[in-house]
Amino acid sequence: QVHLVESGGGLVQAGGSLRLSCTTSGSIFSIVTMGWYRQAPGKQRELVAGITRGGSATNYVDSVKGRFTISRDNAKNTVYLRMNSLKPEDTAVYYCNKVPATESNYWGQGTQVTVSS
Repeated sequence: QVHLVESGGGLVQAGGSLRLSCTTSGSIFSIVTMGWYRQAPGKQRELVAGITRGGSATNYVDSVKGRFTISRDNAKNTVYLRMNSLKPEDTAVYYCNKVPATESNYWGQGTQVTVSS
């Protein structure tokens, strides 16, 4: 059973920064592409950033390009999301999971990010 534990969210003013962490259990972490997803109130969950298993390639949704950076430490089974220049529209619950993942996959509890204007 894979477990995903996200942390690092909080309340921040627009223009501020946060670093999210996601620690996983399970032996598959180091062999899969991982990603950060978010779900804003009333909206579907979306993938915002992904990183390949070795960390050599990353990709981002256009709305976060140049502001967010995804990274991973396979020795610690942890994936990170550094978020700079936060905007109110970044407010959401953030989750990590493998890429791709669907609603039928296991999801952790997520971490709330709230950006005030």
